[in-house]
Amino acid sequence: MRTSLPSRSQGEGACVLIAAQSGRALAAAARRAGYRPLVVDLFGDSDTRALAADYRQVKGRFGTGVAGIAILDALDQLALASADSPFGVVLGSGFEASPALIQAIDERFGLIGANADTVACLKDPAGFARMLAELGIAHPQIRLGPVASSSGWLAKRRGGSGGGHIRKARPDRLMPGSYLQRVVEGEPISVAFLADGRRAQMVARTHQWVSPGRSAAWRYGGAIEPGGPPAIDPEIEVAIGRIVAATRLRGLASADLMVAPDRWWLLEINPRPGATLDCLDRRETPLFERHCRASRGELGEVEAAPREAAGTMIVYAPRRIAKVPEIAWPAYVADRPERGGAIEAGAPVCTVAATGTDIREVRRLLHRRGADITRLVQQERVPA
Repeated sequence: MRTSLPSRSQGEGACVLIAAQSGRALAAAARRAGYRPLVVDLFGDSDTRALAADYRQVKGRFGTGVAGIAILDALDQLALASADSPFGVVLGSGFEASPALIQAIDERFGLIGANADTVACLKDPAGFARMLAELGIAHPQIRLGPVASSSGWLAKRRGGSGGGHIRKARPDRLMPGSYLQRVVEGEPISVAFLADGRRAQMVARTHQWVSPGRSAAWRYGGAIEPGGPPAIDPEIEVAIGRIVAATRLRGLASADLMVAPDRWWLLEINPRPGATLDCLDRRETPLFERHCRASRGELGEVEAAPREAAGTMIVYAPRRIAKVPEIAWPAYVADRPERGGAIEAGAPVCTVAATGTDIREVRRLLHRRGADITRLVQQERVPA
């Protein structure tokens, strides 16, 4: 069922499979590049369904990955129902803890992006830390077992994404499938980059922040481009290039950093298009197209960043919403929940976007829009 990557540019209507916890951003990016996305995800948001040439929803719980058999079955259904054979599958979040599932998807459909071996290498805490030490790249200390004094340690789930899995470490306790990482101080920065298996090319830096929940103090909140000091770009690009060469990473990916005034640490590599896709996809060539090209070994030229700042922010439900009301969604809202559905407390409601002259203006606008949406879904009056 798998076919080779097309040599054509800008999609030209080719079908591509997409699987992710939330597939809307990838589906929108595929449409911007001229592809016809066939989407599998957990949420079934109305705009995801509208963007998809065909769609299947699978059951799961946000932050814990996706069910393997259900995903394979859904991808099979989409591929068989499509008049044109999809040329491969792009994976979003939800697969990092399941290299075996990634391998099964690759064997059946062909991956566009990081393969199972690369993901396994990047998401093995001990192996990743050893590799970074060998490459001379600063990384917080890790422990695979519990510690008697947990002060200054965070507990993280292997292969976790979105920050909701991160907790303060507890003395002499560590959940199965978790590891400890030392706390380091600084500004959280993400660097999006393209990789061709040998080299890396930086796309953008974004400033990120958390949106703490009741039991998720490090839950991902949002991101704005630009972010972080440009002076660190050359050394960051060299460091990422070494990782790409060591792991054979391909496609659009991102590196999470903690940047202090006098140094920086690399926290992790996300071997897939990430949460910043919406605000970064403003270059001359659509990023989905560049992801496909990089996956077949073509990095292309560095493209100029837009002058305006742009950002996106996830809006979380402060309490349970028993029934999503009929809403005329503003144009700045994505990941729109279906009318009549329930949203549990702490679950994502939607994503809001904004552009502006600088990051402070964008941040203010995002938070105002997020507050307005929270009132809308809770059927409260929105200020004029």
